[in-house]
Amino acid sequence: MIDEENQHESAQSSTSGTSESSVNAVDAPLPDGFGGEPAIDSTLTDSDVTDIPVENAQATVVNEEPLPSQGGSAALAEKDNEINLLRAQLEERTGQYVRIAADFDNYRKRTQREKEDLELQVKCSTINELLPVVDNFERARSHIKPQTEQETTIHKSYQSVYKQLVDCLKRIGVAPMRSEGKEFDPALHEAVMREPTDQHPEGTVMEELVRGYVLGERVLRHALVKVAAAPEPVITSEETDQSGAET
Repeated sequence: MIDEENQHESAQSSTSGTSESSVNAVDAPLPDGFGGEPAIDSTLTDSDVTDIPVENAQATVVNEEPLPSQGGSAALAEKDNEINLLRAQLEERTGQYVRIAADFDNYRKRTQREKEDLELQVKCSTINELLPVVDNFERARSHIKPQTEQETTIHKSYQSVYKQLVDCLKRIGVAPMRSEGKEFDPALHEAVMREPTDQHPEGTVMEELVRGYVLGERVLRHALVKVAAAPEPVITSEETDQSGAET
């Protein structure tokens, strides 16, 4: 029993001695190279530096952050793809714009041409309704011969109206044909009579029976004309007697 108490006391004393030695060890100054900043030996040479283990150098490289060029190539490739896509879209939109512009220009020209044709048709139909009135004035002027002063006054009054009408037609581009003495042209003339004659070459317009009119290059009304034909051969009495004898 006494031995157990002695052993217990000796164990406590040894524990307290160890604690005191530990405290003293903490309070003691640390040697160079332990705790705080590592001590740098200024006496290292180039050969000492080269003796650093390779494992430490590799660990240093692994711990470094990746360089910007490593991730930049992928970003540049993505940007190039976007640029190519945008360029292709631009070319497609440009082609569509060119086609739409061409279609619109053709539509504008077609509608303008149709408008001009419609205006010309309306103008021609209106003028054609007025041409018979002009014909009547011309017939009256050629057939009526005023005898008295009163008849002359009346003749001059309606001839002034006729002149105003003709001037109005001239201002809008209507012009009469002058067909007599010219070669027959089916695009301008309509032959209603053919007369054999040796006074005019065959196919020449001898007389204009109804005057024709044009509006610019468009024919409003064909002229009704008489055309010269080749003269018929003259048969003499001798030729008649010879033909009778042969029969």
